[in-house]
Amino acid sequence: MKPIDLNNLFPKRKINFKQDELFDIAVIGGGVVGCATFREFCINGAKTVLIEKENDILEGASKGNSALLHTGFDAPVGTLEHQCIQRGYNEFLKIKDKLNLPISKTSALVVAWNEEQLGKFDAILKKGFSNGVNDLELIDKNTLLKKEPNLSKDAKGAIWVKGESVIDPWSTPLAYIKEGVLHGGKLAFSCKVNSGNFDGTHWILKTSRRDIKTKIVINVAGLYSDEVENIHKKDSFKIIPRKGQFLVYDKSAFDLINAIILPVPTKRTKGVVITKTAFGNILVGPTAEDQESKTDSSTVEKTLKDLRQKAIKMVPNLKYHDITATFAGLRPASDKTYYRVSIDKKNNWITLGGIRSTGLTASLGLAKYIFEQLGEKYEKKHNIDKTVSVPNISQFAKRDFEKKGYKKIICHCELVTDREIKNALKGVCGAGTLGGLKRRTRAAMGRCQGFNCLANIAELCEKESQI
Repeated sequence: MKPIDLNNLFPKRKINFKQDELFDIAVIGGGVVGCATFREFCINGAKTVLIEKENDILEGASKGNSALLHTGFDAPVGTLEHQCIQRGYNEFLKIKDKLNLPISKTSALVVAWNEEQLGKFDAILKKGFSNGVNDLELIDKNTLLKKEPNLSKDAKGAIWVKGESVIDPWSTPLAYIKEGVLHGGKLAFSCKVNSGNFDGTHWILKTSRRDIKTKIVINVAGLYSDEVENIHKKDSFKIIPRKGQFLVYDKSAFDLINAIILPVPTKRTKGVVITKTAFGNILVGPTAEDQESKTDSSTVEKTLKDLRQKAIKMVPNLKYHDITATFAGLRPASDKTYYRVSIDKKNNWITLGGIRSTGLTASLGLAKYIFEQLGEKYEKKHNIDKTVSVPNISQFAKRDFEKKGYKKIICHCELVTDREIKNALKGVCGAGTLGGLKRRTRAAMGRCQGFNCLANIAELCEKESQI
């Protein structure tokens, strides 16, 4: 059999709208906030296009996060970030069943490991109550260790945050995109926005593939939002990528914790978290390392070793379990500690920049905030009865391999069927990259990291890809 070139498995997607088509809204950026914003305008009747420089969604900062649904208990009081986190949290709970999005209501424990951290609990509780999060409870060491018997006996006590949850970070924005397209939205992948001109009424965005005409631009370009912003206003803000390195423990470690184990946060970072994932693993991280590069997501052996030691210090039995994978995500932190959100109605330009680790939860809230602040009214032309339901790839519901009709298991580590891969390659926003396929199916993300299955995956992709 001839070798398969993985780079050519996913050719550029076709653009399915005319060159001179005029849009109401152009959303630049296919991360989770971009996907949520695209959905919000589409379901409210706006003629909307999502423009993404890569060949799939979630190819930037959004592909690497801790997948937590935050209550906003520790968000800065009275800020837009706090408002959007809580609104996004409530909106997710409202739509999750309709979109078949899984959730595990694990709760979280903010654990103090010394007297100094215990002394910060009053301020954390006060902030939480000020933020309207009332289901917080201070628990002592004995109660904590009953809840988490595998936690180190060095723990001093905790704040129990009952509403914190774990979700699927990849199927969620995919569902947003699919619902947006169902309501008439268009997609333009492999389109890097290089420049743009505004004539007082419309923008002409010049991309690497074609010009796109729109009335309003929404810049949600994540790590590149400062560069895209220069099209509208020079040197408005600067993105400083913050690398977060993670450890993914083998599925054998899954039952070592019950709740999300949170540290006492600092001014700079929420700190290292130990959490279950929607896929049956334990996740440890992230670190917080500012850097200049927007593409360097490499991991550092010493940093990962230190991260492992921190994890074992908190949950000693982790030393008996293997690490399945390591990865690093880049958060689009800016030169300020708050979201860089602005609305320039005169020049028809909206910016959602500097959306850091809370973006997964806040995305739906940010989308609704922008739609309401813009104040535009659109005719809902796509009143259709169809609904979007993304396939379940989490451990929280029945998987495809448990249903009849597939021919064989392709990825044995993650129990991914041939049918799952075929379905992920076609339809609305089918996988456009190998990473995108992994995020839609979990294929090649298990213990062997594709060593045993990647050739079969590539062969199936070569035969089935409909991009």
